[in-house]
Amino acid sequence: MNSQIDFGILLEYDGIQEIQTIANAFSVEAYLVGGCIRDCILRRFPINELDIVIVGDGISFAKKVHAQLKEASKFVVYKTYGTAMFQYNNLVYEFVGARKESYSHDSRNPIVKTGTLRDDLYRRDFTINALAISLNSKTLGNLHDYFNGLGDLKSQLIRTPLEPSKTFSDDPLRILRAIRFATRLEFNIEPKTVAGIQNNRHRLEIVSRERIVDELHKILSTPKPSIGLKLLDEYGILELLIPEVTNLKGIEEIDGYTHKDNFLHTLQVVDNISRTTNKLWLRWAALLHDIGKPTTKKFIPPSKWTFWNHELVGSKMVKPIFKRLHMPLNEHLRYVQKIISMSSRPISIVEDSVTDSAIRRLVFDAGDHIDDLITLCQADITTKNKDRFQDYYNNFEIVKQKIVEVENRDRLRNFQPPISGDFIMDYFNLKPSKQVGVIKEAIKEAILQGDIENDYSQAFQLMVQEGKKLGLISNEK
Repeated sequence: MNSQIDFGILLEYDGIQEIQTIANAFSVEAYLVGGCIRDCILRRFPINELDIVIVGDGISFAKKVHAQLKEASKFVVYKTYGTAMFQYNNLVYEFVGARKESYSHDSRNPIVKTGTLRDDLYRRDFTINALAISLNSKTLGNLHDYFNGLGDLKSQLIRTPLEPSKTFSDDPLRILRAIRFATRLEFNIEPKTVAGIQNNRHRLEIVSRERIVDELHKILSTPKPSIGLKLLDEYGILELLIPEVTNLKGIEEIDGYTHKDNFLHTLQVVDNISRTTNKLWLRWAALLHDIGKPTTKKFIPPSKWTFWNHELVGSKMVKPIFKRLHMPLNEHLRYVQKIISMSSRPISIVEDSVTDSAIRRLVFDAGDHIDDLITLCQADITTKNKDRFQDYYNNFEIVKQKIVEVENRDRLRNFQPPISGDFIMDYFNLKPSKQVGVIKEAIKEAILQGDIENDYSQAFQLMVQEGKKLGLISNEK
């Protein structure tokens, strides 16, 4: 990296020529700033968003550019922040007038005044994001780096332009952004910046839970989330947000027998699953899958530690976490709860004989989530014993193949009984009653056990047999 970096790829993006033409015509300073510069230097492509700073009225300038780009999306203005945005050819363009900011103690929303380019870069969160290149013809492509952001990129360092404590006190969301960038880029956080984070972590109280969760989502969505999770723990933030996870830390010993550190195990599981899936809520399930262990931990003499029923206990702990963080109490919550509650089922099948009956029940109970459940269970194999790891892995491959065979034959995913409750009531002239439930359950159990196939004719015959057992009189048909 050096000051003669080629930004040609950025300057060739659609819309840049129009910005340059308008800037020259109206004698306005225009600059590309922030993340697109950082990612161009790091060669992290594709770049999906361009931030443009205008020394002057950013919104008015953006309107002129938007008018020139006939196929651009709707023009959106955020008056509170003095920004304007639109999309053009799969790129997001966001414009803002150069400004300087100040903050009141009880809010992270800035008090904004008109400023210079230097003022605008000075207000940025980190030096690696406080870079700008000129879009004006006479200085096209010139890099402006007032705070040695280029050097910090070379040193792979997260550092604030301002004094760190002021940066994080003014806008404590930047605490999580620092950790997110360190995780995504695999950079280190400069020691004074770390101290600023630790000294101001309590300031996260003034940040909306939704913004906090958005940053947690982004950390969990990185290739190796454990980097960020470890930093959140090290800086005393994770215990403020999700103490159920930090409660997993530690190893207890009785009579020389220990259990594994379930916190470190959880971090490894999250990394394992992140190598195989981008599904955000499955990654959340991996993070929370063992949170029931601290309350279910028990030592059984002479040498065994158990966590009996921790899956069910853990699944019930998820909703309070979601409520505390203002996360959606919808299908995402139910999904995470279900994955956690079933997280040991495939493992128990692996440890026992892999019977068709066990597979049928697993597929029936998991429904459309069966593939995600198996993905989590494979990620949950963290043993350092190579032979044991390979045995587990091979057995899971057998389970996966069995699932495919049983699913193709018995069609149990999103299972709907071939005989409905309404049909049973009509046939036996019944009203809703316990008898109807008994017959439906008998049919379901027979299918899952493999005593009958999942089809109408066999289910009908069993229905008649069960009706006779219950003393019901049917109309012969």
